[in-house]
Amino acid sequence: MVRNDSGLLQVEYLIKKRVLSQKGGLSSRRSEIFPREVSASTYRDVLKEIKRRHLFNIIVDIKDLPCFFRKILQLQMNEARYHYHFTTLDLEMFDLEDFGYNNVNITAFRLIEQNGPNMRSIEDMQRFYPKSNPKMVLQSDAALIYDGVLSFSHGLRSFDASHQIRPANVSCDREQSWSDGLSLLNYINSVSFDGLTGKIQLREGSRHDPSLTLLKLKNRSLQPVGRWSPSTGLSVHDHDAFSSGDCPNVTLRVTTVLEKPYVMLKSDVNLTGNSRYEGFCIDLLKDVATLVGFQYTIEIVADGKYGVEDPHTKQWNGIVRELIDGKSDLAVGSMTINSAREKVIDFTKPFRNLGISILFKLPKKPPARLFSFLNPLSAEIWAYVAGAYVLVCFTLFVVARFTPNEWLAPPPCAGDEGVLENQFSFPNSVWFITGTFLRQGSGLNPKATSTRLVGGIWWFFTLIIVSSYTANLAAFLTVDRKSTPIESAEDLADQSDIQYGTLEHGSTMDFFRNSSMETYQKMWRYMESRPNVFVPTYEQGIKRVLQGNYAFLIESPMLDYVVQRDCNLTQIGGLLDSKGYGIAMPKGSPWRDKLSLAILELQEKGMIQLLYNKWWKNTGDVCNRDDKKDSKASPLGVDNIGGVFVVLLAGLILAVIVAICEFFCHVKRNASVRK
Repeated sequence: MVRNDSGLLQVEYLIKKRVLSQKGGLSSRRSEIFPREVSASTYRDVLKEIKRRHLFNIIVDIKDLPCFFRKILQLQMNEARYHYHFTTLDLEMFDLEDFGYNNVNITAFRLIEQNGPNMRSIEDMQRFYPKSNPKMVLQSDAALIYDGVLSFSHGLRSFDASHQIRPANVSCDREQSWSDGLSLLNYINSVSFDGLTGKIQLREGSRHDPSLTLLKLKNRSLQPVGRWSPSTGLSVHDHDAFSSGDCPNVTLRVTTVLEKPYVMLKSDVNLTGNSRYEGFCIDLLKDVATLVGFQYTIEIVADGKYGVEDPHTKQWNGIVRELIDGKSDLAVGSMTINSAREKVIDFTKPFRNLGISILFKLPKKPPARLFSFLNPLSAEIWAYVAGAYVLVCFTLFVVARFTPNEWLAPPPCAGDEGVLENQFSFPNSVWFITGTFLRQGSGLNPKATSTRLVGGIWWFFTLIIVSSYTANLAAFLTVDRKSTPIESAEDLADQSDIQYGTLEHGSTMDFFRNSSMETYQKMWRYMESRPNVFVPTYEQGIKRVLQGNYAFLIESPMLDYVVQRDCNLTQIGGLLDSKGYGIAMPKGSPWRDKLSLAILELQEKGMIQLLYNKWWKNTGDVCNRDDKKDSKASPLGVDNIGGVFVVLLAGLILAVIVAICEFFCHVKRNASVRK
């Protein structure tokens, strides 16, 4: 902002210097330059345009500063994100009391050396100060006149010490000059002394290497923070004035969204102000404010959204909209850092890393079957075992009939001399195979090599089968197995029976909309064609998951919080991406570096992890999950092994029935013999 054409020429010179530096690779950051020639009647309009364009670094080259200050205050542009640099060298003569409370950045240069040795010699000049200078500050014009007269005095004194001064009358109308004028000018150019405006040295009639003091508004007054000269450039000795320092009188407007466990309303309705809120982000904000040094007021965003860009109108909503419009200074909550938001607002370093995952309802535990002891082997294997059993029984019977070594004479007491017997009748073959299969003896011993081969192969087969069955039996009877219909995002994308969606107007929805991966693009096309799968709040999304047949794509910290409090919910698969939560602020905010350093300090001290444990794990409402029992043996009930008792009872009943049949058959046979 300049007051006349000469100021515009100076701005044009600065623009050319900046363009040349960018072309030369000296600066990689490009920014908008907005030069305007102003007058007292246009201050307000130009400032409103600057505010609308979100320009925060302003160079002011005007004379009517009191009027300009009033316009700044009226438009509430005296905030910490604005930086005003005034070209006047007499900024100290103006009253800046109204700018000392909101940490607004005001800088200027001063020409006069306030602590110089010549300041005491001009105390008598104070009575000549104009009434417009109530602070009695020596102005630069007067100091320059004083140093100019003093330079002439030093040069004239040196000239008089070595030459005879010969005064002469000269006229401006004639070309004739004073004969000693050039010599006097050379003596003036050679003078060197400490004046009111610093070291005075002249070269060819111009000031050589002047020095300026950099001033910055700090603690409600302008204080020196650095120096500048053409030879050395700018040197700042008080970096804290720009990067850190306590600002206890600054009150920032913080906007957020009510969301468990980040920001919640306390149950006490009589509380007011910031004390109404609690949660992870409230505690984090309190710790950060203590480290950085500021006060704050918390407000809830009107539409309850974090902010997403409308693809058609290119307009943002939610918290992002408020930050862009300058209605808030900071935003805390589960505010995800992404490239789209970084283009319009700034973020601190992430205070928590996260990713997108799938929230799903745990399937109900399948009821235990009566014959669950058969589960270690599949039905197909049991069929093969039964077939092998019958085959081996028949093979042993046939081989024993063929081999002569299995035909033996009966004992002498049997009375059947000359008759050979074979011990492997079909019932005995079945009994032998059954006994060895159940790891029991049968009282029968093969004597022929062929029958021993059959028995050995059968023993090896039963060793493997029984060992495999025993190894799996404990796991199947003692571990609760709950299978879910989906195991990953790919499974979710390849089916259509289970609906899935995200939070409406959030970063998760943006992730799927802008993703270049085929799986996520397929999921976005599904969600886009069914608008009813989007939910306005996390609570409604969780409620739909509990109702069944719905998967909620949610950020991992919120998923952890919900899963730990409802044992009916679980996480499916791993994280789909990697990102972080950060504290948001308007573009160009001076608080970004301070808050980032505070977050890093809290992370190094473990304070953020303590806050996580406080609000995620130590709240007293965490459920006891049965999943922890998966690796431990659980007591077996009748539902697990009741089938064994059924088999035992059935076997006993069958034995009794067979015994009765055998008894009647024996009685009938004896009756027929007696006849």
